[in-house]
Amino acid sequence: MNRIVVGISDLKVSGGVEDVLITYALGSCIAVVVYDSVVKVGGLLHFMLPNSSLDLNKSRVTPAMFADTGIPFLFKSCYKLGAEKRRMTVKIAGGASILDNAKHFRIGQRNITALRKIFWRNNVLIDGEDTGGDHNRTVSLDISTGKVVVKNSSRILLEL
Repeated sequence: MNRIVVGISDLKVSGGVEDVLITYALGSCIAVVVYDSVVKVGGLLHFMLPNSSLDLNKSRVTPAMFADTGIPFLFKSCYKLGAEKRRMTVKIAGGASILDNAKHFRIGQRNITALRKIFWRNNVLIDGEDTGGDHNRTVSLDISTGKVVVKNSSRILLEL
C-alpha cells in the first residue's frame, strides 16, 4: 500500500491500484472524493474556502484552496487519467463548525453550500456524504476498491 497524503488546499489523483489517498484534520474544510471504477482512477480534494473571489491571485497559484476552482481542477485531473464523468462516484465529508460557537463565520456551512451549487450547475450527484457537525474527520480513498472511509475524532468509522 502506498499512502499519499493530501494536505490542506491540495488535491491528488491516482490510477495506481496500490495507492490510498488520505487527508487529515478536516474541520470546516471539505474533502471531495471522486472515483471511476472502470479505470480505477480516483482523486481527493481538500478545499478550505467557498469562493476564489476572496483572493484571485491565490486561486491562480493554489486552485485547490477554493471550491469553485478546486472542484473543476479535481475532475479535469481525473479525466487526464482516463476517468469519465458519467461513471464517477462523488463523496464528500467535512464542513464542520469548529471553534465558531457563536456561528459568526459559518465557513463549514458556506463551503457545503458552495459545493452543492457547483454540483447542481454541473449536473453532478453526491453518492455519499458525512458533513456538518462539530468534529474533525480523516478521509481516505482506496484506489483498488473505491472504498471511502471517514474517521471522526471519536474514532467512529464510516464507509461512504
